[in-house]
Amino acid sequence: MAIEPTKFIWKDGKLIPWQDAQVHVLSHALHYGTSVFEGIRCYKTPDGRAIFRLEAHIKRLLDSAKIYRFPVEFSRQELIKACRQVIVENELESAYIRPLVYHGFGSLAVLPPAEMKPEVIIAAIRWGAYLGEEGLQNGIDVCVSSWSRMTSATHPVLSKAGGHYLNSQLIASDAHRNGFDEAIVVNNGLISEGSAENIFIVRDGVLHTPPLAAAILGGITRDSVMTLAREMGMEVREQSLPRDLLYISDEIFLTGTAAEITPVRSVDHLPVGSGKPGPVTQALQSAFFGLFDGSTDDRWNWLDRV
Repeated sequence: MAIEPTKFIWKDGKLIPWQDAQVHVLSHALHYGTSVFEGIRCYKTPDGRAIFRLEAHIKRLLDSAKIYRFPVEFSRQELIKACRQVIVENELESAYIRPLVYHGFGSLAVLPPAEMKPEVIIAAIRWGAYLGEEGLQNGIDVCVSSWSRMTSATHPVLSKAGGHYLNSQLIASDAHRNGFDEAIVVNNGLISEGSAENIFIVRDGVLHTPPLAAAILGGITRDSVMTLAREMGMEVREQSLPRDLLYISDEIFLTGTAAEITPVRSVDHLPVGSGKPGPVTQALQSAFFGLFDGSTDDRWNWLDRV
């Protein structure tokens, strides 16, 4: 999907015109992937615009920077304020917000020198359903990828770092080349996640999801879904899950800021359950999207009004 330009991007403490937000071709992040980022959604609600779990996302951004030892010169509250600002100044009712901390121009040494401080930008754009509106409604077809997910033995996977997403590109490309919408990664016979989404499996009324130790990103939507499920009286288990469970599950869905809650209707050409979104998936979708139409009470203060 082509990105539709907006008016402003926040960069290092001030708004600049969209067309002026540029980097040098010798920027460090362009060569070595030295960046950390977030994806955050702002929704149009009956009470006006609301950013979903803004503080949790900015906390994870700063955690990602800390893991990679990127010194960020802006506080959590300054970054939160900037996220609100790009929504207001760009006159957006709903949007996808992208904060990014990256090493720019200054050195081509693999390890940036200490005096080379990271730059920070926050952009906001219009972006629909990541895996398509059709996928949200009727489910998507996935395969098991031939690629493995990197683990904490090689990369700090709890950091949402730009360089990590080369692995995700290989996984997604694997799926698309073979006619699937997305791929699921299996490491040593155990389910990890999608290319850019966490995974949930329903079996005999129990909601299962891999633990953080399965080389997954600690998803904020994942955490929200577990909270909503428990609030609805569902049993939720975080545990290691064998690949086989994909083929005999009653329901499967993927979660993420971009993907939201997307049902899976088949895995490796085998239908999941009836081949349609199941009752647990539909109930959780209803509860999740209900946060934004007012039918689900935001008792956790997840909505940051703009």
